[in-house]
Amino acid sequence: MDIMTSVGLIAGIIVITMMIFMGGDLHMFISEHAMIIIFGGSISATMIRFPLSALLHGLPLGAKFAFTMSRLSAHDLVDELARIAEIARKQGPVGLEKVETDEPFLAKGIRYVADGYDLDFIRDNLERDRDNFLMHLDEGSKIYRAIGDCAPAFGMIGTLIGMVQMFANMTDPSKLGPFMATALLATLYGALVANLFCLPIADKLHGKLLDEETNRTLIIDGILMIRDSKSPTLVREMLLAYLPEKHRNAEGEPVPA
Repeated sequence: MDIMTSVGLIAGIIVITMMIFMGGDLHMFISEHAMIIIFGGSISATMIRFPLSALLHGLPLGAKFAFTMSRLSAHDLVDELARIAEIARKQGPVGLEKVETDEPFLAKGIRYVADGYDLDFIRDNLERDRDNFLMHLDEGSKIYRAIGDCAPAFGMIGTLIGMVQMFANMTDPSKLGPFMATALLATLYGALVANLFCLPIADKLHGKLLDEETNRTLIIDGILMIRDSKSPTLVREMLLAYLPEKHRNAEGEPVPA
């Protein structure tokens, strides 16, 4: 689990809730009309922007990756691929059949090598898998950003609707308060949906997309070198190029060739 995402979201909710109870009660800040405007409007606008397939893949994948951590960091992958290269050098492709890993994409590459597929087949299939995954993750980021862009706008629309209703009923003072509350709550809901949830999620997904792109490209290159019978030392040294320079010396000594 990505603890920072969960902590940040919970902390934001707690702060807003505390401010509400310090100045009144929760019931004052609940408006069904404002919720319908914000959520109904934002979702409707997002459905217009994206095809159904993008929504079905992007929303759940985005929510999943926003709250989970990668199983292996780039640091861990370099070590893992060097270890696998050592096994392949000593035991051959057959030895890779017993290798276990928590990273599904890496496991797929290991299986291709163990089954004896050629370099072009491995490269084409892994690159296609990587590109499809990154496309869906990018769609998730764009969808959450689209909702975050729409929510404040529909908050303003809700405010305008409330203001029109308020001015249309100036002769009835009992209706002025409820209409004004709906107008202001629509703006509040829109700001919260955008700035506490959707836009932070979109930014988190964009960062994870960049990390996943690096990690999966690193895996592809590592698997291809293992298939090409490169030495563990060469595998490690070439894969270290994917890491920031300040982190390369912290990776430990290369696996002996």
